Amino acid sequence: MSSNKVIHAIYNDDDILMDAVKQTRKAHHHIEEVFTPFPVHGLDKAMGLEPTRLAICAFIYGCIGLSVATTMMNYIMIQDWPQDIGGKPSFAYYQNMPAFVPVMFEMTVFFAAHLMVITFYMRSRLWPFKQSENPDVRTTDDHFLMEVSVKDNEAELVKFFQGTGAVEVKVIDKH
Repeated sequence: MSSNKVIHAIYNDDDILMDAVKQTRKAHHHIEEVFTPFPVHGLDKAMGLEPTRLAICAFIYGCIGLSVATTMMNYIMIQDWPQDIGGKPSFAYYQNMPAFVPVMFEMTVFFAAHLMVITFYMRSRLWPFKQSENPDVRTTDDHFLMEVSVKDNEAELVKFFQGTGAVEVKVIDKH
């Protein structure tokens, strides 16, 4: 029988939260999520989260942007409508590439930035009109909340989190 209960341990200081996260991991309790009002440096490492792979996506998106820019400029400026601009004939792409570098750079940044925003929202499951998943509104102001799953050890966990410096410990039945 699996339990749907979680412990909400609420802290009012980020240093105490960091120590509590380390103690919780050391005691081999599973941390579901941590809610903070601002980014806490080193929290991801303390929680044991794997590094993000979003940088790989950004690189791929930048490469796509560079490819689109190169293909677009080659077609427009060399094949479809070649022009003699300032005495510089457009016979080959490589001859005019120095003039194309700013466009290539901007398209690389444009594709990487816009596709990364879309990827981030999809990965985070954020979309317009999505309801907040924040379990306690105080975590948007000045409190920190650690959510830990309960597995038939409710009393032990409550006592454990009270000993870690939590200002409040609640057992919540998730549905």
